Amino acid sequence: MSARSASARRLSPAARRSLAAMACGTALTLALGACSSDDEGGEGKGDGRPELKISGAYVPQPPTKEMAGGFLTVRNGGEQADKLTSVSSDVAGKVEMHKTVEQQMERVKSLRVPAHGTLELGRGGNHLMLMELKHKPTKGQTVIFVLHFQRSGAVTVKAPVEAANYTPRK
Repeated sequence: MSARSASARRLSPAARRSLAAMACGTALTLALGACSSDDEGGEGKGDGRPELKISGAYVPQPPTKEMAGGFLTVRNGGEQADKLTSVSSDVAGKVEMHKTVEQQMERVKSLRVPAHGTLELGRGGNHLMLMELKHKPTKGQTVIFVLHFQRSGAVTVKAPVEAANYTPRK
C-alpha cells in the first residue's frame, strides 16, 4: 500500500466529505469564472449589473447667486438599468432633478438610466438645479456633485464652471 492511499484512509468520512465539497466548490468557481463575459477587462462585465460612466459634466456660470444648472451624461454599458435617486453638491444646499415637459420644468424623484443606454442631463431637457447656493460659481471654478444611484451607489463628479453661453461639443 502506498503512503498516499494510507493517508487518505486515515481521514474520517466527515473530513472526506468536506474535502470533496471544497473541491467541487473550487471547480464550480473556476468554471463560472471561465464562462463570464469580460470583453474589455473591466470589473462587473457580464454579471448583470449597471456599468455607469459619467462624462461631459459642467455648470454654466449662473446670472444670479440664487440657483444654477448642472449638466452631464450618464452612460450605462451594463445589463441592468439603474436610477439616479438624488444628487448633492459642495456649492448648493440642495440639488433637485428636473425634467422638461412642454417647456415646463418638473421636479422628479429619480431619473432612469436604461441598460445599454444613456441619461442625458442638458439644456432644455433633464437637468440638475442647484438651489440655496453657498456662493455663486464663477467660470474657472469646479463644482463637485455626488450622484446617488439606486444600484451603483454614490459617484463623485467634478464639473467645471463654464461661461453662461457655453455649448458642449457633441
